[in-house]
Amino acid sequence: MNSWCLLLAGLGVMGLGGLAWAGTQAAPGEANPLLEEWTGPFGLPPFDRIEERHFPPALEAGIAAQRAEIAAIADSPEAPSFANTIEALDRAGDLLLRVRMVFGNLLGTDVTEGLQAIARDFSPKLSALSDDVIQNPKLFGRIKALYDQRAQLKLAPEQLRLLEETHKGFVRGGAGLAPEKQARLRQINAKLSMLGLQFGDNLLKETNDFRLVLDQTQLAGLTEQQLAGAAQEAKAAGLEGRWLFTLQWPSIFPFLGSSQVRDLREQLQRAYATRGTHGNDADNQANLAQQAALRVEKAQLLGYQSWAQFVLEDSMARTPAAVTDLLDRLWKPALARAVRESEQLQEALDVDVQGEVLQPWDWFYYAEQIRRTEYGLDDAELRPYFELNNVVQGAFEVAKRLYGVTFKEVQGVPLYHPEARAYEVLDRDGSHLGLFLTDYHPRASKRGGAWCGGFRDQYVRDGKDVRPIVTNVGNFTKPTAGKPALLSLEETETLFHEFGHALHSLFSRVHYASLGSVPRDFVELPSQIMENWALDPQVLALYARHYQTGKPIPAALVDKVRKARLFNQGFLTVEYLAAALLDMAWHSLEDTKPREADVFEAEAMNGLGLIPAILPRYRSGYFNHIFGGGGAYSAGYYSYIWSEVLDADAFAAFEERGLFDQATATAFRREILEPVGTREAADMYRAFRGRDPQVAPLLKRRGLD
Repeated sequence: MNSWCLLLAGLGVMGLGGLAWAGTQAAPGEANPLLEEWTGPFGLPPFDRIEERHFPPALEAGIAAQRAEIAAIADSPEAPSFANTIEALDRAGDLLLRVRMVFGNLLGTDVTEGLQAIARDFSPKLSALSDDVIQNPKLFGRIKALYDQRAQLKLAPEQLRLLEETHKGFVRGGAGLAPEKQARLRQINAKLSMLGLQFGDNLLKETNDFRLVLDQTQLAGLTEQQLAGAAQEAKAAGLEGRWLFTLQWPSIFPFLGSSQVRDLREQLQRAYATRGTHGNDADNQANLAQQAALRVEKAQLLGYQSWAQFVLEDSMARTPAAVTDLLDRLWKPALARAVRESEQLQEALDVDVQGEVLQPWDWFYYAEQIRRTEYGLDDAELRPYFELNNVVQGAFEVAKRLYGVTFKEVQGVPLYHPEARAYEVLDRDGSHLGLFLTDYHPRASKRGGAWCGGFRDQYVRDGKDVRPIVTNVGNFTKPTAGKPALLSLEETETLFHEFGHALHSLFSRVHYASLGSVPRDFVELPSQIMENWALDPQVLALYARHYQTGKPIPAALVDKVRKARLFNQGFLTVEYLAAALLDMAWHSLEDTKPREADVFEAEAMNGLGLIPAILPRYRSGYFNHIFGGGGAYSAGYYSYIWSEVLDADAFAAFEERGLFDQATATAFRREILEPVGTREAADMYRAFRGRDPQVAPLLKRRGLD
């Protein structure tokens, strides 16, 4: 995606806000590696030479270059043509995009106070650039002239798609508004970009500030691996001889599932679930309420009733009604199942503690106990078979058997962090497909969760197919002094999930960079479908081997995993749907009245009948998907379940024809993965499946049929 398209998408600066930039600037005339041609291996950025101080002048240079490129297009004395306007616009901003991709990736993976400060300083500048591009009347006049005569231009299908998407992007960005409305839109965009930065900054601070430090008397129930990891964390924090647990996922959730000390589970779970709501300088409640109100105002300036209506017009779902119809269809059976699960957990709690009511900090613990007793599944028994490197090789093997691609580790190239690893990806015929970087362990400088990013997208330039540099970033269990990184089942599935995103980027075959994206509710199809292979018995036999003995995972243990597939599905579905419905509640507002975030959330959840023992997967104060950065998933968190309808139905084709059926895999690559944004998502799916998706496979998978 090129720079102007990135700005139109409303992503803003990628990352977090901070203090005013006061770092050392690059000296005038000094060589800046961000502005040089990158001639190193695979076109990687020269990470060994890039320093914090290089970013401000590089960003300034990129902004200036893009302004000059836009002016040249808009002020051209030549009559508008596809080449001198639409293609030229697709190329505009290459320098800025290159710098921003490095900057944005570092903000997510290795942030510093200096980088945060730079992000805050450049947020209004980038917001202003976006508005200046969109609101340039001469530029939009040229685009509209071509759009109005598109039927006579005899464009190729991908060219016509680029013209139509460019015109739509400008209209949705306010190009057709009256000057006074454009001025207000500028103010809103600038404010939203700053609020999103601050939200993410607050969340990182809240996550890193909490520490649960334990002594020898407080360790009941914790596994050997959990204790080793906590001891290692404590030692690094100068607390040798103690055990340190944090709000990072590999720390908190195994603790909640194992610790027998209920008040400690409560402390950790409350700290996690109240982030951004403590009334301190990192409180996010006023911030997110203001974002919601500004989004309503922005949507209405553009002619829509709500932010959800504005966002969803450009999705597969199209309307808020279509989203709520799917969510409501799933909510009732999922809640009923979750209530039954809660009753079973309450019985287990009653055995341990009389007179207490099941709470959110009890759910993981008693669910794990029941999983052990009823299904014979123990996380500690499973982890030895899911050593990180073996899981990675398992994902690579699946890609090879499906698509014929191979991953060859590359040594000695400069990378952005010592924990990152690089792999050259070769296609079936041995040709270079792209570069794949992995970075899988948590650290204080990395934001939470897992994601797929990149340092270069795929596109064609001057007849050359520019291949992508793709990243997978995670926060998986770390190795300890005595053991390698041993993953949970959930972490294993997440690794396959993000690997699916990576394949989507690596297989991209588009001519124009601006078409290198798909609707939010389609983008999770390539990732979620890969999860189906992760724990399939045929695939487990390929990679799930004990890290010490090398023996494959026993068939009896695989059978236990299969039988437990529907275990706790009520909880998992309800906590997700609650977050998706909370997102829709915030973004279905049609007025800008100030809301108290905690009151609004409570009313929304009470209206759904959400039981007290289950919280939304993300509460408002730390719902980074919808309020952090550019709010990429605002009015879009539902997209995971929408895409799951697609992935369950698509995977059924593999189940019908064979897990590694070559004809099916080839069709999926050709019709779903390679075209990216060159066609309508619904048309791509029909080309693969021969029909529209059906909901039945999803209902069956989750035990809701």
